[in-house]
Amino acid sequence: MHYRRLGKTGLKVSTLCLGTMQFGWSADQSTSFAVMDAAVAAGCNFFDTADIYSSWAEESHPGKSETIIGEWLSQSGLRRGDIILATKVRGKMGDQPTQQGLSRHHILDEVARSLERLQTDYIDLYQVHFPDEETPLEETLTALNDLVRQGMVRYIGCSNFPAWLLTKSLWISDRLHLARFDTLQPHYNLVHRAEFERELWPLCQDQQIGVIPYSPLAGGFLTGKYREGQSLPDSKRAQSIIKRYGNERGFALIQRLDELAQQTGHSIAQLSLAWLLSRETISSVIVGANSVSQLSETLPAVEIQLEPEALDQLNLLSHWQD
Repeated sequence: MHYRRLGKTGLKVSTLCLGTMQFGWSADQSTSFAVMDAAVAAGCNFFDTADIYSSWAEESHPGKSETIIGEWLSQSGLRRGDIILATKVRGKMGDQPTQQGLSRHHILDEVARSLERLQTDYIDLYQVHFPDEETPLEETLTALNDLVRQGMVRYIGCSNFPAWLLTKSLWISDRLHLARFDTLQPHYNLVHRAEFERELWPLCQDQQIGVIPYSPLAGGFLTGKYREGQSLPDSKRAQSIIKRYGNERGFALIQRLDELAQQTGHSIAQLSLAWLLSRETISSVIVGANSVSQLSETLPAVEIQLEPEALDQLNLLSHWQD
């Protein structure tokens, strides 16, 4: 495993971050424990979750992923400082109108609950999950700053912010002398580049914002699971992925990745992750796993150094600009 600075902070995180959205959903507690054990054994020190994970599953509830992590952490024998815990706030946590958003009220309520579920007295990286148009940024940032000053949170970040809103947030933090967003968690991968690269990439480079991409394998498309002309699984998820990525450019990219995989002995998924890790500003890439074997498939990506010619070809095939 390799480690990089989280943006311009002094914090060092593993280049693969364990995403835990599956915990309590498609991975039960025992499987989740095994995945976390395997991640730590491989050198991963960075875990990402959110308070709403996995609220969408019938057998689960909001906070389930955090609860599983907290129970594992209490039994792991690790020092708290060995693991960098990142979680998020914003989503709907109950039926009351105050149980969502980025108000001071909701943030202070939810950080206390996240700390309890995680069985810790601080969160390394506390992120706002997505924007809240009804709450002034000053209110959100002041509340987050208070958490940093109190030691409940060490760094703050944002996810799914457009460039103009991240810029405004940085300006407010600078003007009011508040803790600033040190990280951005964007949707970014080989077949979904424009959203991040158009404006967010140069902003993050200029302001030294650490970038932690999610969905690095495009919902499985960048594993080679979906091929041109083949029959698709009868699921809404598969249909959605093909509708988004299953075009001429997408399948041409998969073909080239397949050729590289045969030449190098690496899988398509590993090559896709290696491409992301080669990009400037990337601090760590979030990778989820439903099993230890699935995690083991992705781990070799951190050691892959793509040849310049291969990088040029992948960049050209996935290029989004006219």
